[in-house]
Amino acid sequence: MTPQSTITYRDRRVHSARTSTLGTLRRGLVGVVAALCIAEALARWGVDSSALPPVSVVLANTAALVVDPVFLAEVAATLTAALTGLGLATLAGVGLGLLLGSLRWVERASSVVVEFLRPIPSVALIPVAILVFGQGAEMKVALVTYAALWPILFNTLYGVRAVEPLARESARVFGVPRLAVLARVVLPSTAPFVAAGVRISAAIALIVTVSAELLAGAAEGLGSWILRMSSGGANTDMVYAGTIVAGLLGVAVNGLLRAGEHRLFRWKRLMEAQT
Repeated sequence: MTPQSTITYRDRRVHSARTSTLGTLRRGLVGVVAALCIAEALARWGVDSSALPPVSVVLANTAALVVDPVFLAEVAATLTAALTGLGLATLAGVGLGLLLGSLRWVERASSVVVEFLRPIPSVALIPVAILVFGQGAEMKVALVTYAALWPILFNTLYGVRAVEPLARESARVFGVPRLAVLARVVLPSTAPFVAAGVRISAAIALIVTVSAELLAGAAEGLGSWILRMSSGGANTDMVYAGTIVAGLLGVAVNGLLRAGEHRLFRWKRLMEAQT
């Protein structure tokens, strides 16, 4: 295959991917608009508005909330706890994943503990976290760290296993120390797997943070704000507005991480396009 044909083939793939993305966005937008229209119609002419307020009212309240400094302070508390826990989970998950993937005897020795801890839902640990950390930000950070650890850990582990054995052996033949092989060969090859794990864990971090605020009665945060609005049943439209903001946060964080992956690992897509 000539360089010119390679470039043409690559351009075609990029154009096809962009066209597919735009088509997906258009279809998604049509689906969202249709769902909003149906919900508005149900609220106006079908369901009790106290249980399902009109979408137009909810969207107006959402627009008011995103410029309300008091509400934004609650959102900032949620984001701070979620991102702090995600950062700690990333450090721990990458470190443990590299260790378990590089030393099989360590993986075998820890497999029982890992398989015992992994299925435990983070919300089941809320009472323990409250006893240990109280109801402040530390409790939320601890729960997020635990919940977000597993996708990063296992993605890193799979990434280490996917490293080409020839690349490792070549580095060792040239006398590269074990730690240098880990830093120069294993970690760069594992980075796309780590990024995918972080993106998955980011959604988990937001879910766990808001859930902990709702269930543990935290002093601040988006979940505690929604809980306060739901008391008495008089502010159902504000509850829905807060929930929409939570969803928009998830979409925004996922979009930012996807954009970061797109820029950081462009080389990987180019290599795949040439094969």
